Amino acid sequence: MACNSCSTGKDGQPKGCKNNGTCGTDSCNKLTVFDWLSNMSLPSGEKPFDWVEVRFKNGRKDYYKNTEHLTLSIGDVVATQATTGHDIGMVTLTGELVRIQMKRKSISETPDEELKIYRKANQKDIDIWQAARDREEPMKVKARQFAIDLKLEMKISDIEFQGDASKATFYYTAEERVDFRELIKVFAREFKTRIEMKQVGFRQEAARLGGIGSCGRELCCSTWLTDFRSVSTSAARYQQLSLNPQKLAGQCGKLKCCLNYELDTYLDALKDFPKSEIKLQTEKGVAICQKTDIFKGHMWYAYEGEWINWHKITADQANEIIALNKKNKKVASLEEYASDLIEDTKTEFENVVGQDSLTRFDSPKPNKKRKNSRNKNNRNQNSKAKGGANSNVTETKPSAPASDKGTNNNTRTRAKNPKAKGTEAGNNAADPKTTGGNKNRNRNNNRSRNKKKPQNQNPNPNPNQNQSQKNKDVTK
Repeated sequence: MACNSCSTGKDGQPKGCKNNGTCGTDSCNKLTVFDWLSNMSLPSGEKPFDWVEVRFKNGRKDYYKNTEHLTLSIGDVVATQATTGHDIGMVTLTGELVRIQMKRKSISETPDEELKIYRKANQKDIDIWQAARDREEPMKVKARQFAIDLKLEMKISDIEFQGDASKATFYYTAEERVDFRELIKVFAREFKTRIEMKQVGFRQEAARLGGIGSCGRELCCSTWLTDFRSVSTSAARYQQLSLNPQKLAGQCGKLKCCLNYELDTYLDALKDFPKSEIKLQTEKGVAICQKTDIFKGHMWYAYEGEWINWHKITADQANEIIALNKKNKKVASLEEYASDLIEDTKTEFENVVGQDSLTRFDSPKPNKKRKNSRNKNNRNQNSKAKGGANSNVTETKPSAPASDKGTNNNTRTRAKNPKAKGTEAGNNAADPKTTGGNKNRNRNNNRSRNKKKPQNQNPNPNPNQNQSQKNKDVTK
């Protein structure tokens, strides 16, 4: 995390304001506090509040009295009083806001044994403190292994050294009571320091360690949430959530704290809804509530024995039917009320992109029709060259000279006569050139049937042309 004036580097250290986590808003750390009274001066004659809020490792905070009247500001490293020795922490809040925080947490301003701030930490105090902090992680690995060897049902979650490195506090979680007397002896012999064991809850463990929630943000308990309220499954029922423990539980294994955030809003909305246990009495049968939509104000009912068919009505209609049932009156059926809520389920699709084709981005296919047309034209030219005049029988031509007419008429007359046709076929069989010409002529005739016949633009059609068309049909 970083404040608005900071940016985080590769090593996680904030940069930009060059305060390295000790800026005025203290927003580079856990459980951040913004002093919104910092730019306001006290009235004349008023003394500043002499208590200070100090933060230690992983959000642990405590309140100390500034008996030496030191000039302290947010981010200062101070040496504070401890049970034995002294501890090192960072100032997170000063002034009148500390009074409000102490009142909220029920901390007395005049305790029997008040803790004090000794001085601002010097460089020697900071070096000892940093060296002790560097020992915590390897110690945690060994401590967990010792607990496993002793077969203790506990989990060492965190270790915190005191500022003067004279004591180490082991935080652990356990389902039941654990006898760790032998474990303390092993720790003292191995780590050569005083040992303190402190049991914490699963939520406190998650708050100390931190993490990312299912919402994608940092855990609320490790950033700003300081008090843990009890969460029950009824909060999920009021919000119409499925009772799936894997989705309702957080990283601590307990129900998520955020289930309580919107619970009051749901409870206010449910005041207008009838209880789902109330049955609706109709002449068609008894209807039972199946589902409720709190935001839209709808309820779904189904008749006993017809559980597949659900009827949607509003909460006001359900209250109306319940009021009639209390007067020993029954409505005809729920269909009368549900007919008013029939919605048009027709879906209208819009072309957002502007193109309807789903394959608009694919590579275009090669055009084969052009190649086929070229092959057909080549075949026609070859058949004309081989067949000669006989291959052009199907074409419509203007009137020819008299000599050509006579030749063409004689040829078509022979094709019309069956005997002549047989004779011609026999002759063509003997001549291979003639046989090839007949084959090409048959191909052209088949193609000409598929093609559109050209229109005769001659205003005076030739009567011989119609006769040639008849002869061609007889030949087929």
